[in-house]
Order: sequence, then structure tokens, then C-alpha cells
Amino acid sequence: MMRTRPLKVALLGCGVVGSEVARIMTTHADDLAARIGAPIELAGVAVRRPSKVREGIPQELVTTDATALVKRGDIDVVVEVIGGIEPARSLITTAFEHGASVVSANKALLAQDGAALHAAADQHGKDLYYEAAVAGAIPLIRPLRESLAGDKVNRVLGIVNGTTNFILDKMDSTGAGYQEALDEATALGYAEADPTADVEGFDAAAKAAILAGIAFHTRVRLDDVYREGMTEVTAADFASAKEMGCTIKLLAICERAEDGRSVTARVHPAMIPLTHPLASVRGAYNAVFVESDASGQLMFYGPGAGGAPTASAVLGDLVAVCRNRLSGTTGPGESAYAALPVESMGEVVTRYHISLDVADKPGVLAQVATVFAEHGVSIDTVRQQGKDGEASLVVVTHRASDAALGGTVEALRKLDTVRGVASIMRVEGE
Repeated sequence: MMRTRPLKVALLGCGVVGSEVARIMTTHADDLAARIGAPIELAGVAVRRPSKVREGIPQELVTTDATALVKRGDIDVVVEVIGGIEPARSLITTAFEHGASVVSANKALLAQDGAALHAAADQHGKDLYYEAAVAGAIPLIRPLRESLAGDKVNRVLGIVNGTTNFILDKMDSTGAGYQEALDEATALGYAEADPTADVEGFDAAAKAAILAGIAFHTRVRLDDVYREGMTEVTAADFASAKEMGCTIKLLAICERAEDGRSVTARVHPAMIPLTHPLASVRGAYNAVFVESDASGQLMFYGPGAGGAPTASAVLGDLVAVCRNRLSGTTGPGESAYAALPVESMGEVVTRYHISLDVADKPGVLAQVATVFAEHGVSIDTVRQQGKDGEASLVVVTHRASDAALGGTVEALRKLDTVRGVASIMRVEGE
């Protein structure tokens, strides 16, 4: 039997995502009510510019006083889609204090202060859901947190930023340089006017922190995630990748150590074989590859950003939280019982592709090989091309630690026959 009194929802932010949340709440009201067991009512919308016309939202619901809205006491669920750290953090904790559960899409805040927000939710017996914070419409948080709760996840490898994937895909498919591909992404609306958060890996790093924390039942903060942007990736790197049967993606990689005693989380460009499922992810799409003991390999794929896709994830959480509200329960909170240490990037073991500019004369290869051997880095393949006294030397290693590779490169730079290190890129997904 359906309850007639509606559950009241406060919306913080009414931009691209927020406006889609409001639209779906209105146009799908009957279906949402049937799925929840009670109608939901948009009780207020907090914005910065109240004079802006917002189609489908009555002006009397619009306010600039977000704090007063979350303090009302009759609000059942607060949906936070304003982003950033403050005032979002204060508004969420205030919402808990005044009896509301929270649905958020705020990856930056959750990566930085997720533990404190979960603690506040637990203290007040409320829900904190955030499916939309990672990979847009792709169901990922709930499968990791609930569907795989009985399994042991060992690795999460994914493309979690559509802007960077669009740029790298364009460079791969057309031979365009980085700036040319970025300009096209901006013109098509895939990149912000200031793309720093995307292209320097900040956005992906926040998502990696959230994914690692859930997958490994360990608190992983944004500061724990190694981050390397993709602005230095060149057309020459793609040419080298193609010669190896690879392409290049900006990857978020969360791994459990082989002995199970620690975890790592990192974001950086990497070559991956064309045979790997992630290699075929094109345009602005996202995909995440999960490897676990019992389930084996799982892949989640779909649109990772945009108003409607992200709103879909928000509404999914809203339905779940409202159901919990009606039944007087809460869903799963933070699971950090494992408390595994997060290792530094220096401990990460992977393969490397190193391109060196060297003098074209006898003995160079032997000198370079000796340096690799002295630092305990095994060489898999070497390719050398020379002309007019100069040459390029491309070395692909077997698996080695980042620290060992760093020492190797430092020693290579000191050789008189090495003119420079043109590029270094990790090779993943083997």
C-alpha cells in the first residue's frame, strides 16, 4: 500500500545535473512513487542566481539560503550537486544534524573527507549515497559495495574521465597533437574552459580514491593517490604504442598487493594492448574493469558524464534512500575494517616503455643495457634507429618497481652517449 504523504527532497544546485534531477523527478513522478512506495516532492532548490529562469521549477521553491533549506527539519533527503569542498561539506553535515539523508555527486569532497561524512551520517542514523560521484550513469559504487560484498576484489582498472578519453582517442585515431585534440573537445563541450582538473588527472584521482576505499575496505584519501596528467603525451608516443600493438589511455588503477597486506592507487597515462577490453573504449565514454577472486573479471561501461546520465545515478540513489526512509533503516555505510596501508608509487611494479635520444655509435646499447642491469631492471625488447650521428633507442622492460626504474633513468641521464629521455610510459593490462 502506497503512503500518500510525500517524502520531501531538497536540491542543492541546479546546473546541468541538478536541472536534470528536477526534470526527471517531475516527468517520472508516478513511476518513482510506485518504485519507492510513496510520492516524492521537490521542497526547495538552493541556487546562487535566483533570477535565472529554470524551466519546470516553480520560482517559490528557489532560494539562495541553502543552510536554511537543509535546516528546515521536514526535509527527508538532501541532494547535493553543487560540487567543491565548501559550502558542500557544511551543508551535508547540517542536513544530517537536522534529520535528512544525503545523496551526493561530489567526488572531490568524498575523496577528501569521506570518512568524516560517513561518521556524521552514522552518528545521526542517516544514509550517505554517492553513485553519481564516479563514472556518471555506470552502476559501479553499488556493485562494489553490495553485489561484490562477499568477494575479494584485487584490482580496479578503469577509464573514469570522459574528457581525457575523448582527447586521447582523437589523438590515436587521427594523429592529432594534444592541443588540437583538446581544442576539438572544448568546441564540442567535452572539455571545460579550464580543463586542468581533467587533463592533469585530479578528477580521476578523486574517483580512484573512492573506488579503492570501497574495493579494499580501507580508507584511501585523495592525497594517497599518485597522480600524473596526460598533457605530455605526444603523437610520437602513439606511434610507439601502435608499433607495440597498443594504444594509450589515462587510467585509474587501484590494486591490492600480491601478499594482500597493502594497496596502491594511482592515475597516469599508460599503454594498453589493443586486445584489452579498455582499448576499445572510444570518445567520451568510461569503462571500469574489476578483477576479483570469485567473480573473475567484470567490466562496467557507459557514459561517464553529462546531465542526464549523472542524474540517472542520482535518482537511483534517491529511490534507494527513500525506500530506506520508509522502512526506517539505512543502507551500507563506510566499510574500512581492513585498514590496509596505502603504499607509495615507488613500490608499484609494472612494465615500462622508455624512449631515449642517443648518439649513433658503437657501444651505446651495451652502456644502456649495463645501466638497466645494475639497477635490477630486466629488459624485454630493444629497438634502435639511427641517422646522421643521432639515434633513438626504445626499451621495453619486464616488470619493475617505480623506484628501480627511477634510479635507472637518473643513471641513464648521466651517460655522455644519452642525449635525453624523450618519454617514459607505463605499460598496463598485459
